[in-house]
Amino acid sequence: MKFSFTPLGCASALPTVNRFPSAHVLNVHERFFLIDCGEGCQMQIRKAGFSFLKISEIFITHMHGDHLFGIYGLLSTMSLLGRKSDVTVYAPAAFKTVLDSFLLHFGASFCFKINHVAVKCSAPEIIFETRKIEVLAFPLNHRIECYGFIFREKPPMRNVHKYKIVSDSLTLYEIARLKEGLDVVRDSGEVLINSEFTYIPYIPRSFAYCCDTAPFTLLPEYVRGVNLLYHEATFTKDLKQMAMETFHSTASDAAECAKSANAGKLLLGHLSARYKDNLTILQEACEIFPESEIAEPGKEYLVDIIKPD
Repeated sequence: MKFSFTPLGCASALPTVNRFPSAHVLNVHERFFLIDCGEGCQMQIRKAGFSFLKISEIFITHMHGDHLFGIYGLLSTMSLLGRKSDVTVYAPAAFKTVLDSFLLHFGASFCFKINHVAVKCSAPEIIFETRKIEVLAFPLNHRIECYGFIFREKPPMRNVHKYKIVSDSLTLYEIARLKEGLDVVRDSGEVLINSEFTYIPYIPRSFAYCCDTAPFTLLPEYVRGVNLLYHEATFTKDLKQMAMETFHSTASDAAECAKSANAGKLLLGHLSARYKDNLTILQEACEIFPESEIAEPGKEYLVDIIKPD
């Protein structure tokens, strides 16, 4: 049951030869989610070896070009590949104008539907869920309406201790109810207490995406306890004033958020083109939160299964 994050582009507004704008793929149990869609996204998807036709949900943080300009080309390529299944884009309400214009000029031959779900919330709110996963949006602190996203597994079905199946002569009906997390009352009046018969096979995993944003008090609470946190680090702390003026974060800000949230690991991205060497950014973050790393485009970051003690 894979849970992994692959950055495709980690540049801020100005792309460079070696750094594309924001775009990322999250794989949860072989369901692929695209997070932001900056210029060149489809080229990076191809380079990383992902299938265009396996991406059905796209999450757009906000209506700035470095997070959006790649969507025209991506949707067009999906059409050229003969896509038939729908695509759903979760984005601020303003995306509707972009989508309508795109379909008017380029969508006449499309054989699939593009659905837009307008994201609007003032606190973490579930915007997408399946039997195994849920996605929450939450507001960020940027110059325009902007949202972060949390992807997390739902608690797995409980396992029944094998020795209990034999020692207590459990029926198939009793096993099924216990796996659902229920206590079972037998005809004799005996109560099978769920916690005595079952265990959680693994702790649900989670990933949070915070880009673009200036720091704010509630953010660590929004992403508390996530296994993997992707947080923008557009500037270093010597440009703190510029970060504040543009509603962005420094590497120190990102690290403080990860530390306060008790995150498992921090990935730093959305890096300004002024930094030719990422070492300064990394060192600044590691001084506060040692489990920090510069997000490397094309690298797959696995969130390992953790079994309870």
